[in-house]
Formats: sequence, C-alpha cells, structure tokens
Amino acid sequence: MSIIKQAQIAKEASLKLAVLPTKSKDKALAAIANALKNSASAILEANKKDVEMAKKSGLNEVLIKRLVIDRQKIREMVDEVKNVARLEDSVGKVLSQVELDNGLMLYQLTCPIGVIGAIFESRPDAVTQISALCLKSGNAVILKGGSEAKNSNKALVSIISKASESNGIPKGALQLIETREQVSQMLKLDDCISLIIPRGSSKFVKYVQEHTKIPVLGHSEGICHVYVDKDADIKKALDICFDAKCQYPAVCNAMETMLVHKGIAKKFLPLMIKKFRQAKVEMRGDENTRKIVRNIDKAAEKDWKTEYNDLVLSIKVVGDLNDAIEHINKYGSKHTDSIVTENKNNADTFMNLVDSASVMWNASTRFADGFRYGKGAEVGISTAKVHARGPVGLEGLVIYKYKLVGKGHIVKDYIGKNAKKFKHKVIKKLF
Repeated sequence: MSIIKQAQIAKEASLKLAVLPTKSKDKALAAIANALKNSASAILEANKKDVEMAKKSGLNEVLIKRLVIDRQKIREMVDEVKNVARLEDSVGKVLSQVELDNGLMLYQLTCPIGVIGAIFESRPDAVTQISALCLKSGNAVILKGGSEAKNSNKALVSIISKASESNGIPKGALQLIETREQVSQMLKLDDCISLIIPRGSSKFVKYVQEHTKIPVLGHSEGICHVYVDKDADIKKALDICFDAKCQYPAVCNAMETMLVHKGIAKKFLPLMIKKFRQAKVEMRGDENTRKIVRNIDKAAEKDWKTEYNDLVLSIKVVGDLNDAIEHINKYGSKHTDSIVTENKNNADTFMNLVDSASVMWNASTRFADGFRYGKGAEVGISTAKVHARGPVGLEGLVIYKYKLVGKGHIVKDYIGKNAKKFKHKVIKKLF
C-alpha cells in the first residue's frame, strides 16, 4: 500500500477516533496491555533478530542497548499502557466559557490534532508509548521506527493494531512505514497529516523541518547539565551527578556536562571523579578541572556541544552561578538542566534564567520523563517553545476548537448606531 493511501486511511480513521467515548478508548488500551503481556515470547523473538543483525552490522553499542527488549522491558511497556488508560481524557475539556451576550455562549474545548507522523530511532518501546498516547488523545498515528528495530516494530504494531481494532478502534488508526523514501513522501502529505514528531539528532530534526509544510514538534538531542553550586551539599551532589550520568547514559536526559563552582571544586571534584572512574566513565575537563585532578583528557570546544549517550562526560569549573547559566544557555539543547545547592535564591535564579524545558533543583536530570512526570508515557521530549514543551503526554497531543451556541443571533445587531453591547462575561476559565 502506498504511503498516500495509508495517510488517507489514517485521516478517515482519525475522524472516527476523535469522537470515541473515553470508556471505549480505555477498553482498547486494556486490551492492548493484555495482548502485549500475552505476546511476550513473540516480541522477544522478533527483538532477538534485530539485536543479532545489529551486532553483525557493527551498530554502536549505545544504540544496541536502546534496542534491546527483555521481559522487564515488556512489563514496563504493559504498565505504561495501563497508566495511560488511567489518565483523565484530554479530549473535550472546557478550557473557557464566555457569555458574549444573553443566550450567546462561546466555549473553547480541547480536541484531537488529527493524524500524527511519529519518527523515532532505535528504541522499539517507543511504539507502545506513542501508540497508547495517540489512541487516548483521539489521534491516528503513522509510525516510522529505525531500520535496526524493524522486526520488533512490526511485531509490536501488529499486536497493538489487532487488539485495538478488535475493541472498537477504527482500522487504520495505527500504521507503520519502514523506509526513508516513505518518510520523504509522508513529509509532503500536509493535506492528511496534521503534525510531525521527529525524535533524533538536531541534524535530523532540522532536515524534517526544512522538508515539510506540516507543523513539526521538534524532539532534539539532549545536552543536559548538572551545576554543582558553591552552597551544594556534597553528598547530594555526588549522588545526583552519578545518577544523572551513570544510571542510564544512553538516553537524552542523561547528564553530558557537569559544571562545578570554583569555591567547591577542590573538595568535590576528587570525590566525584573517583566515583566516576570506578564506573568507568571517560572524562574530559577544562584547564581548571585538570589542575585539581590529574589524568583527565583536555576538553575541546566540541565536547560542550556533544550528546555522548555513553559513559563519557565533560567537566568544567565555573567562576559563579552566572557563568554556569551562561554556559548552559550557550551550549545546551534546551532539554533538562539541574542545580545542586542549599541556597534557595541561587536555585530560583538558576531555574528562572536557564532556558530549558525542564529545570531542576537538587534532583537528577533523569527525572525528565513522561512516566516519571505522571503523564503515563511520552511521545518524546520537546525542546521547542510552541504548542508543547518538555515530556509530551496527552496534553501535547490535543489542540482546541471554539463552539459558539446562539439563539438566532446575527452580527448586524451589534453594528451601527443602535448596536447591542457584548457582555463578554467569563463563566469559566482554565487559567
């Protein structure tokens, strides 16, 4: 089937899906969760093929780690789908209600976006996250995963599609494409597709933005920082920085650069670097870092701009809080950045001035995640500033429409010498 036909079917399905009641969508999600659980062996077998092929092809070890599905990962996928089902429906919420005049009421309500084109790499569990969120928010979705996960993706889409369609979800609401050529064609289908969500490098996101008229919700790389302030608690700083780098280094919310105030560097850095060395972290430091701790490679300008996705870390000693903020705003990707300090004023200044989707105080950057934020799952983490930002859950997959209800009202009555006056009385406002 051509991508054009797929998109047309998805658009037709989206119109039906948009008006499904919450109970119907939640029933389908429950069926999907059960199907994933009951199909664990088939999922593992498909994933095994992908991992074996990836190793033979010489795929980067980091990407292979993100590719692997085990039984624990399947349990997590099942839990994520169930969590999405438990969430309040994002469709049909009244954002505002204004009485324009007697008997003339204006309502602003949330509604689905339509058809989502989601492009992602390596991690096949993204299939379940994106599918569940799109279904719950009433959107059809066309998925394009990385070629390295093709068997896993096909298995997951087949399982989810069968379970959802058997439980009232319109056929074609969830579809998969597999080639780059199909992606190029999809980017031209602005008459059918309402939003593109690319997850990948800045270069890839930029390519998508430059080759489509469809709105793009950019999910770019994660160059995340932890800044250890002069008023930091050493124990907290050690634990937070270690977790941010080592708990799972192959993801976009892992710390890539650690900034340390010069006033605490001599106490903190030897302890921190010893801990990192035990975890086999490769470190690259600026001159001030290398003066305090020996046998660290010199950091180059490109290191401050690099998302390693591995046990590699750049380290810089900064003069003060303002230097840290300036560095982050210059080199960061507007993803997630954290300050470790006991000084509330410094924390407030950091969180107000750092221009990132998530800013944190005394917490690991690894918390920047749709599931951990209580969103059930995420379609990705947006570094954009339009429509949705940070971990994007259900609220980022709806837009709104206006409904005006009158009793024969006409504009002519509100124009001219004896024009009626509008009341513009706010009955309900969300914010």
